[in-house]
Amino acid sequence: MIHRDYSGTSQIQIRVYPDKLIIMNEGKLPPEIPVEKLKTNHLSIPRNTLLAKIFYYAGFIESWGHGTIKIVENCIEHGLPEPDFVEENGVMTVTFYKDKWNKENLKKRGLNDRQIKAVMYVKENIRITNSEYQGLFEVSKRTATNDLYELVQKSLFEKTGTRGRGTFYEIKKGNNWACG
Repeated sequence: MIHRDYSGTSQIQIRVYPDKLIIMNEGKLPPEIPVEKLKTNHLSIPRNTLLAKIFYYAGFIESWGHGTIKIVENCIEHGLPEPDFVEENGVMTVTFYKDKWNKENLKKRGLNDRQIKAVMYVKENIRITNSEYQGLFEVSKRTATNDLYELVQKSLFEKTGTRGRGTFYEIKKGNNWACG
């Protein structure tokens, strides 16, 4: 509301999907603040200073220039991925993701298609073994071992067991990674 361009005629749009929430608002960022800076400390240049003062005095905002940072921090604190901020054609869009374990966010982590499917498989089946990985994706033992090792290195999976049939991989407990 504080940064909205009220000279336009569109309304704030909220789109709810099974895996994400998108909020769209008419209004460009000031040229001094590129969209990439919204997740770091940045200057605040409210378009509507009177509204900004009212929100500040009412206690809805603590200080100017920290709103987007607090949004990111709250998402991470609650185990969600960082939201995406996009500015296109005079419209500011924020996308919040329901589940960090979705294909889009896993792709951002640099996972290949097999690894993404393996994470989805483990979400459904609790765990995966090297043999299961080989069978599901028709890959060699070496490829399966390398892919699973990388998932452990990226703190997505944790390995139980050292070798052989008793070894399996699960989603790492307390995993707090954020995409972005």
